[in-house]
Amino acid sequence: MDILIPVASAFWLGILTSISPCPLATNIAAISYLGRRVDSPKRVLIGGMLYNFGRVIAYTAIAALIVWSVLNVPETSRFLQREINKILGPVLILAGMFLLELIRLPVSGSGIASRMQSCADKFGLFGAILIGFIFAISFCPVSAALYFGSLLPLSLKYSSPILLPTAYGIGSGMPVAIFAVLTAYGARYVGKTFNILGKIEQYGRKTTGVIFILAGIYLTLVYVFKVDI
Repeated sequence: MDILIPVASAFWLGILTSISPCPLATNIAAISYLGRRVDSPKRVLIGGMLYNFGRVIAYTAIAALIVWSVLNVPETSRFLQREINKILGPVLILAGMFLLELIRLPVSGSGIASRMQSCADKFGLFGAILIGFIFAISFCPVSAALYFGSLLPLSLKYSSPILLPTAYGIGSGMPVAIFAVLTAYGARYVGKTFNILGKIEQYGRKTTGVIFILAGIYLTLVYVFKVDI
């Protein structure tokens, strides 16, 4: 039961990543790629699942490599067991500031992802896996803050190199899977759903940002400054 909250948190972070403006642009491109065969709903649905699978592979592979590497170094592992809460506090504050746009970085372009989309055409339906993988590692400032600033510390805290990143990856691909269904069976609903997601993203990002900052302040006060709360 103790792992359910971290898994749910990782899943929510994945959803929030996918509907943030920069990742949403790449997801729109993915939907366009998958929706070209609207005459074949089955292909669109399978493509959506394969795209999601590609994102899961990317996020899980990166996290597993980093988390396993860190945890398998005895000195580093012992250090994290003692200090992870001290580190997590400031990291959450920074991640929350990114989500609230109090800190901004230039948004990187998606040129590589665009070139890889044409390359994926050579693989047919399974090219959706490559699209999902490449789009997943095309980090924008917000997605980088959520992944490296929130998911990885959470994975380290719970020694979870596979489960939490997988939940994050599934969450990040869910909107595309949903849009694949809408494209296959009712394309007229896609525009309305995008508008709804835009509103959810604004409120969800700001709410999550505030929660991150408050949690970070709490952890910093308790574990860094030894304040009895």
